[in-house]
Amino acid sequence: MLERYYVRPETVDRIRSSWIYDSVDRYVRWLTEQKYNSRSVFRRIPLVVSFGDFARAHGAESLDVLPRYIEPFIDARVAERGRGRKSAHWHKRVSQGIRNPIQQMLHLIIPGFDGRGPRKVENPFEGLAPHFFVYLRQERGLRESSIRHHSHYLHQFASYLQSIEFQDLRQLSPPVLSGFFSEFGQHRGRGTVRGACSVLRGFVRYLYRENILAKDFSSVIEHPLTYRLSNVPRSITWDEVRRMLESVDKRTPLGKRDHAILLLLVSYGLRAREVAALTLDDMDWRNERLRVPERKAGHSTLYPLSPIVGEAILDYLKRGRPQTADRHIFFRTLAPQAPMTKSAVSGTASRYLRKAGVAVSRAGSHTLRHTCVQRLVDANVSFKVIGDYVGHRGPAATRIYSKVAIESLREVDSGDGEEILQ
Repeated sequence: MLERYYVRPETVDRIRSSWIYDSVDRYVRWLTEQKYNSRSVFRRIPLVVSFGDFARAHGAESLDVLPRYIEPFIDARVAERGRGRKSAHWHKRVSQGIRNPIQQMLHLIIPGFDGRGPRKVENPFEGLAPHFFVYLRQERGLRESSIRHHSHYLHQFASYLQSIEFQDLRQLSPPVLSGFFSEFGQHRGRGTVRGACSVLRGFVRYLYRENILAKDFSSVIEHPLTYRLSNVPRSITWDEVRRMLESVDKRTPLGKRDHAILLLLVSYGLRAREVAALTLDDMDWRNERLRVPERKAGHSTLYPLSPIVGEAILDYLKRGRPQTADRHIFFRTLAPQAPMTKSAVSGTASRYLRKAGVAVSRAGSHTLRHTCVQRLVDANVSFKVIGDYVGHRGPAATRIYSKVAIESLREVDSGDGEEILQ
């Protein structure tokens, strides 16, 4: 397999002499199967071989200990390449470029190692409150996604304490907490600040319970006021939807895929996660039905399959989707060959909205979901039917659309709304 990428026999011999050659060879075969181009494989092989040499030079004697050498290797590599460079963005980008190939290889050779999954959730206050995340899991029953949410805000708080040279958490006081939120809230929305308040309030309460703090200061952390239905749905006009769809080049596999995704989002108001999770088993071609399982409300929805949407999906399946045993419908067009994520689906919507010149706040998949709902509201469909159609968990999620008569306001804005005002 190596001869496919290297012409010189001495280069192949040098790679084969590595103590992790079997692992490297398995990784190369995987890269080839996943349709990585030759240039990408050519770049990755020396990197993972160098990683093996580094690990062996620093005491590694077996494959199962290799994960502990990832970060030291990255630090050494970045330091070697980064002389004179101080940009945090550069360091992050280069570090990730080194980390990804190594994690991919270790994912193949070490059982239980998932190099593509989320990195371990870290507690920035491990020294003083080492069991806080255990408390969140076992006593409060939080999911890992919620614990990552806690970790994010705790890291923000830890960075602030470091910036003011506050070293002893046992001396925490209301002025310190107030200073953090004054700085934290300067460039963040109310919802984000409210999330940080909830996390810090629970953390301070835990510190008091564990006798780390002499007094419970959680009551001084006050949430900013937020109001239900205070936001306006960020929908777009149907003409803007047409412009977005027309900006897709349907001659390519990428365009065929993206066209089908956009139609699903705007026709059924699906969430990005729901589109990414669709499988071939969810398509009932004989009865012209589309099933959306495991919705946010905990149920599934069966839709009539629109001819336009069905034709777009079928065109992608026949002429754009890669040959794979995986049952997911939508796949990445670049290596590695894998199903699309919800972030990729939302990014697809955002990309074509920008390409079509549609100006909207926080463009993404939810823009098209809001547009679908607003179109149903304008057609005088009942809120109960709309909520069932788009999979809302309760009537409150749909009620926000009752705030704005979008089409009427557009007529006023264009100068033709005099009759509406009378």
